[in-house]
Amino acid sequence: MAIDAPHMNLIGPELVRDLVSLIEHAEQTDCRVVVFTSADPHYFISHVDVTKVAEYRQEAARLVGEASIGMLFRRLSEAGFVSIAQIEGRVRGAGSEFVLACDMRFAARETAIFSQMESAFGLVPGAGAVQHLTRLMGRGRALEIMLGAEDHSAELAERYGWINRALPQAELGPFVTALAERVATLPQEGARLIRQRVNEIALADADDFRKDSELFGAGVARPETQHIMKATMAAGLQQREGEMRLGDMLGKLAQF
Repeated sequence: MAIDAPHMNLIGPELVRDLVSLIEHAEQTDCRVVVFTSADPHYFISHVDVTKVAEYRQEAARLVGEASIGMLFRRLSEAGFVSIAQIEGRVRGAGSEFVLACDMRFAARETAIFSQMESAFGLVPGAGAVQHLTRLMGRGRALEIMLGAEDHSAELAERYGWINRALPQAELGPFVTALAERVATLPQEGARLIRQRVNEIALADADDFRKDSELFGAGVARPETQHIMKATMAAGLQQREGEMRLGDMLGKLAQF
């Protein structure tokens, strides 16, 4: 599935609605593997649309019964198919949390950029980053990533365990396609049981995801957070060219 949500693949109600429909359709048709790519070479998934938080949360509730994309992403981790993220371009905030919810993540060494940037706005990541990154990286590295709110290369993401592998861009698509086809042809009962057991060990409890979602929602409503968001919007947040330098911009928020 190519993610195509102009103008920069923000997570808004339409994208969440499409993800809900895809999960439902894939499970109804006994789909074995879904590969997520991006139609935008610069942005895999930017982050949430900060102007439409209530709307995209309501779309998530259609599938999970709760207004939370964290719970929707956790549902993706437990879906009846294997999910693989083929990452080119930027994944920040909930974009990072989306790929973390996928079973596997592979990124283009030349173009992929990763950030868990919520702390720059005084927020807790609300859709699974706290749970996934701490388990994948360990306490120190997870805190470095989440407290620093910086942009990071695919090489560092690979070294820290954020992704499975960083590959040259020319090799990324063929590698992921070959892996997806191999997984799809192997006995599915084994794949189902392996994912179930791995999730029982590595996937955080639903209540942990709910807690982070609640903290994020409460944080977004705080006046100081709204002030930072408005100032950052004026400086280029949610604008294509502005977000090309977002990592640097977030480091200068104290000047706003």
